[in-house]
Amino acid sequence: MALKDAVKKRTHKERSQPGSRQKFGLLEKKKDYLLRARDFHKKERAIKTLRRKAQDRNPDEFYFAMEKARTKDGVHVAPTAEANAYSQDELRLMKTQDVGYLTMKGQTERKKAERLREGLHAVKNRAGGPPGPSNLPGSSGPGGRLSATQHTLFVESDDEVAAFDAAQHFDTPAELLERAFNRPRTKQLASGSLVVSALPEGASLQKVASAVQRQAARAYEELRQREERERALVRARDHLEFQKKAMGGGRKVKVSGHGAARKEFRWKAERKR
Repeated sequence: MALKDAVKKRTHKERSQPGSRQKFGLLEKKKDYLLRARDFHKKERAIKTLRRKAQDRNPDEFYFAMEKARTKDGVHVAPTAEANAYSQDELRLMKTQDVGYLTMKGQTERKKAERLREGLHAVKNRAGGPPGPSNLPGSSGPGGRLSATQHTLFVESDDEVAAFDAAQHFDTPAELLERAFNRPRTKQLASGSLVVSALPEGASLQKVASAVQRQAARAYEELRQREERERALVRARDHLEFQKKAMGGGRKVKVSGHGAARKEFRWKAERKR
């Protein structure tokens, strides 16, 4: 081993960007400049070659591929890729797989929405109270809303209906009748046996109520988004299912009119063997 190789050499570090020029980003090294310069000159040569070809173009030039070529807004449109290499049966199988995937994702979103809806049991109608699933657009029920929670009671005669007192029947104050949850009885209120959780240190009742209301609003918004996502997946699945059936065999006729936004087909009835 030579003596020059045995002596420890000084490690030369690359210079970084000075503090006063940090706003310009990383300091460009020579290797970075080479890459940028080569890319610039490559594009410059390509533009120069195209300009020369345009200058030397023969206006009377013709070849048979021009008959099938086309332009769009003055720009030549290249032909599409090669013809579809898949058979009709293979394409239908792909459609089936896509339909199965969308069905699975839709079921997942539906189950998540159901679990979230079960947790949000404080449901009230639009007439009053905090926003609930009944206020969500697109939900089931009249007007696109979920119907309010109802408690049906059965009596023997019309006289009992006229004399019925809901507060006495449920043994709760009349102010708490509209609650679907956390409805204590009159005896519990009189005896003071209710357990009230202590507030966090430094938090007021108004702040805690505001935080709970914001959390409920976020949960309802998540529920609305999941329901919209489920409906979008169902529409996409139905569209793919329609395409798969349209690709199938049998004599079919396209049905036009009736202001339909999508295509409709009618198959001729055939006897199955």
